[in-house]
Amino acid sequence: MTAIKHALQRDIFTPNDERLLSIVNVCKAGKKKRNCFLCATVTTERPVQVNVVKVKKSDKGDFYKRQTAWALRDLAVVDAKDAAKESPEFDLHFDKVYKWVASSTVEKNTFISCIWKLNQRYLRKKIDFINVSSQLLEESVPSGENQSVAGGDEEAVDEYQELNAREEQDIEIMMEGCEYAISNAEAFAEKLSRELQVLDGANIQSIMASEKQVNILMKLLDEALKEVDQIELKLSSYEEMLQSVKEQMDQISESNHLIHLSNTNNVKLLSEIEFLVNHMDLAKGHIKALQEGDLTSSRGIEACTNAADALLQCMNVALRPGHDMLHAVKQQQQRFSDLREQFARRLASHLNSVFVQQGHDQSSTLAQHSAELTLPNHHPFHRDLLRYAKLMEWLKNTDYGKYEGLTKNYMDYLSRLYEREIKDFFEVAKIKMTGTTREGKKFATLPRKESAVKQETESLHGSSGKLTGSTSSLNKLSVQSSGNRRSQSSSLLDMGNMSASDLDVADRTKFDKIFEQVLSELEPLCLAEQDFISKFFKLQQHQSTSGTTTNEVEEMDGVALSRSYTSGVPQTVSSEKDMIRQMMTKIFRCIEPELNNLIALGDKIDSFNSLYMLVKMSHHVWTAQNVDPASFLSTTLGNVLVTVKRNFDKCISNQMKQMDEVKISKKSKVGILPFVAEFEEFAALAESIFKNAERRGDLDKAYIKLIRAVFDSVEKVANESQKTPRDVVMMENFHHIFATLSRLKISCLEAEKKEAKQKYTDHLQSYVIYSLGQPLEKLNHFFEGVEARVAQGIREEEVSYQLAFNKQELRKVIKEYPGKEVKKGLDNLYKKVDKHLCEEENLLQVVWHSMQDEFIRQYKHFEGLIARCYPGSGITMEFTIQDILDYCSSIAQSH
Repeated sequence: MTAIKHALQRDIFTPNDERLLSIVNVCKAGKKKRNCFLCATVTTERPVQVNVVKVKKSDKGDFYKRQTAWALRDLAVVDAKDAAKESPEFDLHFDKVYKWVASSTVEKNTFISCIWKLNQRYLRKKIDFINVSSQLLEESVPSGENQSVAGGDEEAVDEYQELNAREEQDIEIMMEGCEYAISNAEAFAEKLSRELQVLDGANIQSIMASEKQVNILMKLLDEALKEVDQIELKLSSYEEMLQSVKEQMDQISESNHLIHLSNTNNVKLLSEIEFLVNHMDLAKGHIKALQEGDLTSSRGIEACTNAADALLQCMNVALRPGHDMLHAVKQQQQRFSDLREQFARRLASHLNSVFVQQGHDQSSTLAQHSAELTLPNHHPFHRDLLRYAKLMEWLKNTDYGKYEGLTKNYMDYLSRLYEREIKDFFEVAKIKMTGTTREGKKFATLPRKESAVKQETESLHGSSGKLTGSTSSLNKLSVQSSGNRRSQSSSLLDMGNMSASDLDVADRTKFDKIFEQVLSELEPLCLAEQDFISKFFKLQQHQSTSGTTTNEVEEMDGVALSRSYTSGVPQTVSSEKDMIRQMMTKIFRCIEPELNNLIALGDKIDSFNSLYMLVKMSHHVWTAQNVDPASFLSTTLGNVLVTVKRNFDKCISNQMKQMDEVKISKKSKVGILPFVAEFEEFAALAESIFKNAERRGDLDKAYIKLIRAVFDSVEKVANESQKTPRDVVMMENFHHIFATLSRLKISCLEAEKKEAKQKYTDHLQSYVIYSLGQPLEKLNHFFEGVEARVAQGIREEEVSYQLAFNKQELRKVIKEYPGKEVKKGLDNLYKKVDKHLCEEENLLQVVWHSMQDEFIRQYKHFEGLIARCYPGSGITMEFTIQDILDYCSSIAQSH
């Protein structure tokens, strides 16, 4: 390092009139280590300037170059990072913070020490040194006038001391008093040396003259020491007296501590006693209420509730450590346990009696509802029992065994009561559906096979008609009575021997109202009972906000059932919800089978009733799931909806099966096929029922299946038809289907509507061409020959020169078709078409008009050939287009 310092002084600082005082080898912190040197320098000229210079070794050679210089007066802070632990890192705060890492801590300390000395000398302690060891700074403090600085760098700092202003003034005065002070410096120095010797001698003489005064001072010091000894003796006596006082004060302090400790213990004991008395003392009024309180009156129930709450608070008080070992506490706890057991027994016995009494009271009211389609109201019973809700909560928290027993008894009593009520309710519904008397009631309760036999032997009123709309629009629709359609309805409706002629709109309206009333009565009954169970037995119906609920939709037989799954909810909430569901399932165990029986009866009466039931049941399931997807009502109605959906699918399948099995008469014309008319009836009925319904998707799927089956069956029947031409069967039935779909505007069948229209148009054209054939047969053959010659390459105007197709042959053929013969042929054609077409679809005029257009097209074709092949011959047909129009019009009017 000495060699580097010498080289830097020689090459960099000497040419700039600077002296190098200290050097440290550093690199920048955190970056790629590229070493450089930080140098502390001072200028040799006045005024002195102190700098910190960064010197870097050149990459291309072994010489150094000056890179950056900072004035020491711009240095604000020197941060050595850690004063306790040696670290090579340090920061210099100039205009920004420069972070350095020295090659060694010794170099770092030497450099910081030099900076501190320069700060002391030239900057009046302007720089702040932080995290610098105090020992390092103390070593740098100058001691005495002749301070010696260790090291060559420190000596260099002390070689020059700047004079202050007073010293400069004194030197100037002294130099002004000597004329040769500047011209002869040696003589001036000798003069000053002589004067200094004189002053030194004077000082010595002055010191020797002051010896007497020193002796006097020493004498005074001896006297002062004697006075000090006397004072020390007095202080010792005072200390002995204070020692005895201290002992007395210590005794008093110890006595006061014992008194304070005793008071503290008394206060704590009083607090414990007050705690036990306040928290474990039950008022006499509460004890009397628990033992003898009236559980029938509202005031008595309120008193018992308050007493039970007070007892529970006393039993659940959090005792402090050691309280449970006190005999009085144990005695009081035993007394509380006895009171709890006694009151729990009394409460359970009373509520059991209330349950039994309610069952008897409700049974007496069943007769009042036997003739009405309403369920008894349990609100008064619920209202009376809800007075005991807080006591039930107390019983649940204190004696769960008795609480469970009460729950079981309630389910047993109420399940029997509800079973009687619901069965009677459904019996009334079945009677109203079938419109029977007492015998009809027997029929409604018979098994399915027996009821079918009963239907065959008894004449029952029909309960299904040509339902084409909701109850608000039924009366606007007329009942059709076509023999063909009625003959097929019985097979589609699957009603035993109930023919469609027995069905009417009023009966279907009645069924719709009855089924809706049944669901409307059951829904509030179940919701009210579930709400009561939740409040009375203190069971949580809804999940807390700490949990999340995910609704998953299951598809079962095409029926979407919502299932609720809970995640993150405490187990108690889930178990209480399960308990509510189990209680509801046991209490209303007869609802689902009774609903299924009612649905089976409605389906047997009229399979189209499944449409009503699907819409009504879907709406009620949707409503129930919006309230609580996992509730008993939602689950039960969802299960029943599966049955209804299966019946609906069965109804669709039966119709498709009947289409496949349909047989037509070989002796009579086909006309509109029965299943086409029945599809119209079904679609009109379904559109009115499913208007704004939630399960529109099921109907759309059924439509697609049915319409495809109708298309296939129409084509099948058309292919098998012997009496009626295939094109007529296809044309009439697809025209009917197109008219039905256009009128009903069923969006999911738009493609089928277009297909039906296309099939109708295609078969109409095919039938027209087939039936019309070649009315001018010989003329047609003649012109076919002409066209053949032209096709062979003969020019059209040269055809008349052919022997077989000259003008004479053409006139001969034309004479065979006078207007009278043409009219006769058209009249026979009209009769033939009239014989093929049915009256229901009224397509005769449409077909006749199409035939007229086709005949005119052929006529124009013949005239065109005559004009091109026989130009200028003047040959024309013996009748005109106007004649054709007149013939067709007169024929149509005559029939």
